[in-house]
Amino acid sequence: MPRLTYFSKMFSAEFEPVEANRRRAARSRVALNAELDGSHRTLCKVANISIGGIRLRTYSALKVGAKIWITIPIIGRVSATVKWADDYNAGCEFAEPIRADVIETLLSRAGRGDAFPSSRSGK
Repeated sequence: MPRLTYFSKMFSAEFEPVEANRRRAARSRVALNAELDGSHRTLCKVANISIGGIRLRTYSALKVGAKIWITIPIIGRVSATVKWADDYNAGCEFAEPIRADVIETLLSRAGRGDAFPSSRSGK
């Protein structure tokens, strides 16, 4: 907490620098559909992802501290905890880190538009 000192119409403050990036792993931007599990399935968008967490854009607000299950293309169903939430955006930390090679596969397929398995016959 900053300390303020009053000196005849002048203020002095000592501030501790805030960590610019507290994430343990770099996140990659992506735009994917995913599903949140709860009492019913809810579609959401993955805005970015790393081995340790994910940023979601949702159609219903999530609560900080909530434990969620999310189904992500390539990765499958994973557990996460909501660390921050702002209207319809949320940052979540995975219960178990996702392997880096799986993230790379997801990102490469998302870039080609084939992150979701095709439902067409013959594929």
